[in-house]
Amino acid sequence: MQIKAEQLRMHLAKGRLARLYVVAGDEALLAIEAQDAIRAAARSAGFAERTVLHADARFDWSLLEQAARSGSLFCDRRMIDVRLPSGKPGKDGAEALARHAGSAAEDTLTLLGLPRLERAARESGWARALEAAGVWVDVPAIDRTMLPDWIGARLERQRQSAPGEALKFLADRVEGNLLAAHQEISKLALLFPPSALTFEQVRDCVLNVARYDVFALPLAVLEGDRTRIGRTIEGLRAEGEALPLALWVVSDELRTLLRLKHETGAGRPFASSARELRVWGARLAATERALARLSESELATLLARCAQLDRIAKGLPGPRCDSDPWLELTDIALSAAIR
Repeated sequence: MQIKAEQLRMHLAKGRLARLYVVAGDEALLAIEAQDAIRAAARSAGFAERTVLHADARFDWSLLEQAARSGSLFCDRRMIDVRLPSGKPGKDGAEALARHAGSAAEDTLTLLGLPRLERAARESGWARALEAAGVWVDVPAIDRTMLPDWIGARLERQRQSAPGEALKFLADRVEGNLLAAHQEISKLALLFPPSALTFEQVRDCVLNVARYDVFALPLAVLEGDRTRIGRTIEGLRAEGEALPLALWVVSDELRTLLRLKHETGAGRPFASSARELRVWGARLAATERALARLSESELATLLARCAQLDRIAKGLPGPRCDSDPWLELTDIALSAAIR
């Protein structure tokens, strides 16, 4: 059975837990909250002992079967918490997960956390076996257009509300970072009683503590959002972010685009190239649009400018570059965003 993350609390409140749960999604905050809710419900239902398995690329999948078969000296019910951060179990893992889905005991509750799967992986045998055996919790992505409504809903949970302009202001200040938004919402609960907040209250609470996520900068470049690019780079500079990190995330995105441009130009399908380069989620469509507006020579030129900027950041001379490295980075990012 598949349910949405917002349906999970209602499902758990019924008190009839499935023996297997999968939480899949790329929004870290929402995925963590969903997994925590399942763990709390499991503890309340008597699943007192928990075994945690980190399934990285070198993981021995026989450990899953051992964990499922081993008994406990201290409790009748146990929980197996499997983390699969890559979302790719491999051949051995796929077989182990499918077997586990069909044979897990009633006194064992399994929780599997993984990122949002691509369509092919979502329709694979192991994924279908997991969904058929338990509950697949789909954690949605919250894009910037949805963020004000999401913040408003979170405020309602703590019996607070705010006008639309305040919600948009807060969404802009956290730059799409849900963890940062969650922190600000929690702070509003501590500072003000349950009530209708004013714009001034929200503004004064967050104005001097805005968090700009350097890893949100590449998506702004891909989407061609020039206003957001300028605001993000200005915010990173004001908050003391290291220029080399900001330069690296921009140049790494440009290198990915150049590889995709070269491979698709040689006739390889975009989907397979993007999958190999780990381009998915919100980046997938934005990347395809960016490829359509940027030529291979333009991307190569922008990467060459990044190399020159790296020299400037290290105190070396850089011909035909702005003497202010942050302004040069802004110009590079804006050049890549031109539609």
